Amino acid sequence: MLDFIGTILYPIRWVVEAILVFWHWVLVSVGMSSTSGLTWVLAIVLLTIIVRICLIPIFVRQIKNQRRMMEVAPQLKKIQDKYKGKKDQFSREAMSRETMALYKETGTNPLSSCLPLLIQMPVFFSLYTVLHNAQTGKVGIGLLNKALSHSFANASLFGAPLHETFTHSDAIQVKLIAGAMIILMTASQFYTQLQLTSKNMSPETKASPMFRQQRMLLYVLPLVFLFSGLNFPLGVMFYWLTSNFWTMGQQYMVIRNSPTPGSDAALAREARLAKKHQEREARGKNNPITSGPGLTSLTEVAVTEAEAPKRVTTQRVQPVGKNRSKKQGR
Repeated sequence: MLDFIGTILYPIRWVVEAILVFWHWVLVSVGMSSTSGLTWVLAIVLLTIIVRICLIPIFVRQIKNQRRMMEVAPQLKKIQDKYKGKKDQFSREAMSRETMALYKETGTNPLSSCLPLLIQMPVFFSLYTVLHNAQTGKVGIGLLNKALSHSFANASLFGAPLHETFTHSDAIQVKLIAGAMIILMTASQFYTQLQLTSKNMSPETKASPMFRQQRMLLYVLPLVFLFSGLNFPLGVMFYWLTSNFWTMGQQYMVIRNSPTPGSDAALAREARLAKKHQEREARGKNNPITSGPGLTSLTEVAVTEAEAPKRVTTQRVQPVGKNRSKKQGR
């Protein structure tokens, strides 16, 4: 089983090592120490940013699907209420068919919200494997040669080796840094779920069973980070913490600029737009170029020019000879 997973992760590990070594080379080229723990930490952070940039299209699809799921939540509740208390096989199958038909009709997928997390997991485990192999003196499978692997294995930040974990280290530096990072990981995950459930859900969604599930995730996911972070190497925790901060900022921008209709965030956005519109109108009225004393506005100039009488041009009358005049008279 482990060999099968290793075979699947092999190309991902190769890419992870290549990106990590590339950023390490860039940082060393600008003057940083090749053996410094800070250099490797920054390389991990830049690796995380590259991964998250690649996941932006999937994140956009996730946001759109979450919005559709929130919109169909009242319809899902009606289906659930229709078969509430019915536990026979026929009713369960009918409820499943109607639910799947609703998903198909609205183009929603309840599993797509987990897609970015699932895609990140191979990268996460690949980085974990790279750190573990470096710790045990194994050479990487790609560009992480023996010298770089040895440098990565012995790199430390403020005296804390990057391959150490909170539970398997007696160094006070490791416990302080790991403890602070676990708190930040837990808090960032909690805030990310909180801004989703409190600001970006309509009143209809908050009255549906889906909202209860989201509220449950609000408390469950931070606990997962709290307990699993105790066994994460510091290098892997830097990756996950950077990813959490990216998710928090990215979701904040989406909720601010494209909130769910009817949610508190949508009402706040409408208030901001109305305020900006009023400010623009006030600036237009007080602008000395267009409405100052003694000056004529551009609109008034245009109206004046349009209403000004146009010059009438008449054709000059040619003189007519006597013979020609007589012919015209006849």
